[in-house]
Amino acid sequence: MADNADRLQELASRVRTPDVVDAMGRMHRHRCHLNDLVSPTPGRVLLGPALTISYFPSCEEALPAEHYTFTRLFADAVKDGAEGRVLVLAGNGHPDVSLGGGSKLSMVAARGLAGVLADGRLRDFVELATHDFAVYCLGQSAKWGGDVVTPYEVNRPVVVSGVAVRPGDYVFADVSGAVVVPAPHVFEVFEEAGRVARTEEAFVGGVDQDDPARP
Repeated sequence: MADNADRLQELASRVRTPDVVDAMGRMHRHRCHLNDLVSPTPGRVLLGPALTISYFPSCEEALPAEHYTFTRLFADAVKDGAEGRVLVLAGNGHPDVSLGGGSKLSMVAARGLAGVLADGRLRDFVELATHDFAVYCLGQSAKWGGDVVTPYEVNRPVVVSGVAVRPGDYVFADVSGAVVVPAPHVFEVFEEAGRVARTEEAFVGGVDQDDPARP
């Protein structure tokens, strides 16, 4: 298992998100990419199989706050494994609402997750940047979001920015955006992404050599 993780990390180190999206386009027809993401540490790459927490519009009667807490749902999400996973937070139609912040997401660091992909905003970018994990979301927020959405269920298929994410699917994100890859095909996709990257590099090299302005 560790050998597979190391191999995947090595393959991923050679590519960027657009390469993986192109590779997915050659093998799958469905939408797989997320645009317009921001990060407190944009130089970091996020890679790992997904765990999910899905949010639902807050309602004290239907979703009592003492039961539907981030702490409890996070514990449920990681009970079968946390190391190297990506926590995907699905806002379900609330892209401008905070889905978490530095205090709650400190649990991500404590459990050794690779990072967070949020279909909404996050708080406390300065604090989040002090952790080792990678974070990508739709923006920063100064306001708590618990009056709008509540953590509702874990490790179910979710939709983030129009992209299906099933528990176990692989999330890859960098400064260019993010892509979701079905787990059974992850090595095949990243190997193809490597070929895409090499083709692009060769093309750019050929253009440089043909440039009459070059000395």
